[in-house]
Amino acid sequence: MSLTNTNKHIVITAYSREEFQTTLKKQVPVGSIIGLVPTMGALHEGHASLVRTAKQTSDFVIVTVFVNPTQFTNLDDLSNYPKTEEKDIELLKKIGCDLVFFPKINDIYPDDYQFPGIDLGFLDQTMEGELRPGHFQGVCQVVYRLFQLTHPTKAYFGLKDFQQVSVIQFMVDYFQLPIKIIPCETSRNNKGLALSSRNLRLTEEQKKEALVLYKTLSESKSNAIKLTPSEVKSLAEECIRKSTLKLEYVEIVNPITLENLTNEWCAHARMCIVAYAGDVRLIDNMEIRE
Repeated sequence: MSLTNTNKHIVITAYSREEFQTTLKKQVPVGSIIGLVPTMGALHEGHASLVRTAKQTSDFVIVTVFVNPTQFTNLDDLSNYPKTEEKDIELLKKIGCDLVFFPKINDIYPDDYQFPGIDLGFLDQTMEGELRPGHFQGVCQVVYRLFQLTHPTKAYFGLKDFQQVSVIQFMVDYFQLPIKIIPCETSRNNKGLALSSRNLRLTEEQKKEALVLYKTLSESKSNAIKLTPSEVKSLAEECIRKSTLKLEYVEIVNPITLENLTNEWCAHARMCIVAYAGDVRLIDNMEIRE
């Protein structure tokens, strides 16, 4: 365990389950509101925004950094996932996070650990669930385990991964966990590009090309006033295909059930887009109907 001092804050770092649990007992009074921000590292302003939100509504803020192997269906994606531990700690020092936990694989998945299992139903059969079999089971497995280790009152997740937030909320309800999930709006740069750890792998030219995602979502929101979901989807697909990105899918979904919308709108309908810039997979979404 180490303490990192700044003029404003002390950030405690823990590198094992034992260090982490000892720190919690020493640092967190009984009855405190614990805010958890789970991450896979390579932190950016989007993560910083989650931590700031957690600080406003929690007594003690924990950030976990763990690249979870069970949610990667592409081994190249796992091996290429950026790791920037020193920069991550520096960012958290500036924000004022209380404790950052860098667990090892055997901290998360000891030999005797068994995830109780969960049937996600349709949530795991559409969009990311359909294209990445087993991905959301891996997400549930690691988030459930992190909840076991950290005992948060609240957990904060970015809506850039909209389907993931829906799955985690379902899991919390399914297991009746005493944790409040706080969805936080997608953080974007000043041109509209959704912030993502994978953006570190984009060239400057690809970052410019990727702006077509935000452009498409924004235009779709305007089109949704006068067109059906199917018509809006077709125009969005056409817009992406005219760009240099390789489109994987565009879907317009019910925000609760994730069922596809075709002829009729529902409240808070959301468009989800996935496309590739080179070999980097980009995900974005936006509520396009109030």
